[in-house]
Amino acid sequence: MRILVVQNYADANLGQIASVLDESAMQVDLRQAYAGAPLPRNDADYHGLIVLGGEQNALADEQYPYFPPLLELIRAFGDADKSVLGICLGSQLVARAYGGENVLNRPIEFGWKEVRLTDAGQKDPVLSAAPSAFQTFHWHRDSFSLPEGAVHLAQSAMTPNQAFRLGRAVYATQFHFEADARLVSCWAGKYADFIESVEPGWTGRFTDMLRHEGAKADEVGRALAHAWVATVGGG
Repeated sequence: MRILVVQNYADANLGQIASVLDESAMQVDLRQAYAGAPLPRNDADYHGLIVLGGEQNALADEQYPYFPPLLELIRAFGDADKSVLGICLGSQLVARAYGGENVLNRPIEFGWKEVRLTDAGQKDPVLSAAPSAFQTFHWHRDSFSLPEGAVHLAQSAMTPNQAFRLGRAVYATQFHFEADARLVSCWAGKYADFIESVEPGWTGRFTDMLRHEGAKADEVGRALAHAWVATVGGG
């Protein structure tokens, strides 16, 4: 089966989802849209869609003119009952595609922090792969309101809408469950100055957090990735 992956930022990649896709014999068509790679015209050649994160906001059409066609692609996949996964910025774009409001310039939520599943999340085919409360990585300022008909799946102390599902398998997660130890370590090194500006002392605590919170988050993230991949082709 073939998965279209839309990358919105150079350092926001598939993380540990990449190995799960490989283990599941999924073929990946990676489009670095932020760098000018064209998007396919439709969903015809694919069984699923993943839209990754980025630093831009989901309303920045002028700077990122591929956003409106991407919204159409998201709806095309969803309307064809094909699996969709939006992460961070991707989740905000999924929300926008289905009529949700993008909420900009909120206080930043950063680091390994707890997410709690709603009652619906605990019964969901994908989110139930995680415990009812679990540590996962966050790095976002913007958020979204739930589109009409969305099933609210998860929340955190700072962000009421951490995950939702539309239909059978259109998923959006504000949190970065793809961000395993390797990816977070890359971010911690490359963006150390910015991280210190928003979370003073975080860099000094990083090694211990990586060993404890990070290891637990990696385990949950892989479980969620496997559960989402299991939805591909199920329509």
